[in-house]
Amino acid sequence: MSGAVLVALTAAIGNLLQGWDNATIAGAVLYIKKEFNLQTQPTIEGLIVAMSLIGATVITTFSGPVSDMFGRRPMLVISSVLYFLSGLVMLWAPNVYVLLLARLLDGFGIGLAVTLVPVYISETAPPEIRGRLNTFPQFTGCVGMFLSYCMVFSMSLMQSPSWRLMLGVLSIPSLAYFFLALFYLPESPRWLVSKGRMKEAKQVLQRLRGRDDVSGEMALLMEGLGAGGDVSIEEYIISPDDEYADNQEHAVEKDRIKLYGAEEGLSWVAKPVTGQSTLGLVSRHGSAINQSNLMDPLVTLFGSVHEKLPEMGSMRSMLFSNFGSMFNIADNQVKHEDSDEESQRDGGKPSDASGAESDDNLSSPLLSRQGTGAEGHPTSLHIRQGSNYTNANAGENASMGIGGGWQLAYKKDEKKEGALKRIYLHQEPGVGSRRGSIVSLPGCDAHAEGEVVHAAALVSQSVLRTDSILAQQTIEEAVEKQSGPVTKGPGWRALFEPGVKHALIVGVGIQILQQFSGINGVLYYTPQILEQAGVGILLSNMGIGSESASFLISGITTLLMLPSIGIAMRLMDIAGRRLLLLATLPILLVSLIVLVLGNVIKMSAVIHAVISTISVVVYFCCFVSGFGPIPNILCSEIFPTSVRGICIAICALTFWIGDIIVTYSLPVMLNSIGLAGVFGIYAVVCAIAWVFVFLKVPETKGMPLEVITEFFAVGAKQSAKE
Repeated sequence: MSGAVLVALTAAIGNLLQGWDNATIAGAVLYIKKEFNLQTQPTIEGLIVAMSLIGATVITTFSGPVSDMFGRRPMLVISSVLYFLSGLVMLWAPNVYVLLLARLLDGFGIGLAVTLVPVYISETAPPEIRGRLNTFPQFTGCVGMFLSYCMVFSMSLMQSPSWRLMLGVLSIPSLAYFFLALFYLPESPRWLVSKGRMKEAKQVLQRLRGRDDVSGEMALLMEGLGAGGDVSIEEYIISPDDEYADNQEHAVEKDRIKLYGAEEGLSWVAKPVTGQSTLGLVSRHGSAINQSNLMDPLVTLFGSVHEKLPEMGSMRSMLFSNFGSMFNIADNQVKHEDSDEESQRDGGKPSDASGAESDDNLSSPLLSRQGTGAEGHPTSLHIRQGSNYTNANAGENASMGIGGGWQLAYKKDEKKEGALKRIYLHQEPGVGSRRGSIVSLPGCDAHAEGEVVHAAALVSQSVLRTDSILAQQTIEEAVEKQSGPVTKGPGWRALFEPGVKHALIVGVGIQILQQFSGINGVLYYTPQILEQAGVGILLSNMGIGSESASFLISGITTLLMLPSIGIAMRLMDIAGRRLLLLATLPILLVSLIVLVLGNVIKMSAVIHAVISTISVVVYFCCFVSGFGPIPNILCSEIFPTSVRGICIAICALTFWIGDIIVTYSLPVMLNSIGLAGVFGIYAVVCAIAWVFVFLKVPETKGMPLEVITEFFAVGAKQSAKE
């Protein structure tokens, strides 16, 4: 996945420039006030800092819909140009009004980068490492802040520091960002598919995934254009093809899906059964907390997917050796022994499902060795015509791995002529099986001897039709031969669909709480806050002035944030977004309470400075481990492709409006209620945020974006019934 990693890192340079600008203006404003005599004009001083926020807010209003029209990549290129121009104008700025214009241009660049980089990374990253890659913007932003503070501190030691040079240096890295965005970054494959440019999307995916066969993911991207419709939850029993040979009278023939495995002549059948699946039970009844109307049913529904799967004994070692990563939701758990066994069965020829292609957890679906399908192993879709099964085409993909342990399969829709149902399959958590024992099949009178796998499925209408598939040799070819977009451009009415509206409540809510926890206001005014806390006392014996001391402490604080973000990167796709938020928000709360107590209780100046500095450092480090990157990550994951740009713009607009309010109110609050009062308010917001996350925010780790959208549709439907 080196291609996806490098692309994400390159895109995140836009956030590095934002971090650079945030730290630079925090230091440069001290010298700007002196040159333009703004000590008696706090409004102008506030405008110099906030003008970039105003520009970001204005551009965000248009960025989502415009990126849906023209693509993500052109907007990132424009962002780099705006960064470059603003740096040049700030370097020149003969008066405060030109400086305000430059800050406005800078805000335009920041708004585009902050809004679209998470979307771009989410749309290009594989599900298993999407959270890790989407933490890059937070990491690069802190790197930019650290480098900027180092520069500002060095220049503050000079006899006459130049704020123009501090701000103008921004043009140098922005020029590098321009060339990388123009010549290296590809367009988002999901956006290309939405515009009907299938061949270009396939080429981009091949580059990002490092392999030629991306048919499974191409089919998934197509299905994403019709996500969020009428979705139902069903349960399937997957077993060897002859498992029910003696009980055909109990099988629902028309609904059975035949899946071929890696070993020639060995296949399985996915058979729908009546009864309650784990997901079905959750969607209908939820937990005890759900029944008290506190926790959103959507949270429990998502959580049921992420429960730890039981050890399956011989099931995992024998049956799953052919299934590969179909039901494998942990990172890289495809066993080397399985690959060796398959290689021996094939006469020493390595299996196509092994090696490099299995490492990304997108490989090894239930596929045969005939033709070309997902990961090189196609399967057959069996559709009942009359009383017999017919194989649509020997090389047709009926089931393919789409990442995160999910499998995409198709079946004919008996209620609509020519229509297909898409099925997202996932192993039921907490459901085991025993080889050689009698396993009762829910909804069936018969008992089957042998191994079976219980799988929950999200079933909805496919954007593809039987005629388009049956006319082609493979689903991949059917996708490639789409002449144009499958769906028309969405209108504002689409925002009121239950699943989209539900996702907007989560996205907007968490953005509001993030901003009013005070982080961006603290970042902009870190030097002043630390100076007021008395950090100058800590360094006075070294001959460093209070201004330089505040810059130095700010730089050290930012440096300490980097390993915290590294920990978040590691845990984002293991522990998950929700758990990180629930774990770090209480630490944020405690650090704020300690900071408040340290400013309320009388103590010596040195102890006060130490407590204040440690509290601010802990606050920053915990924030960047959870509440910093996760809101943007979630907002880039939970919306359908067709309205993702518009919804992201709404969430980003909320972000910037909250940022402006916090930034403008912080100096006033510092003067009126002091440091203790300010951080007391932020502590209350953090407590409210924990409750909101616990009750409303679901876990999305490792799930394909299109599956997340389907879950929101199901959860919204359930919430409407309660």
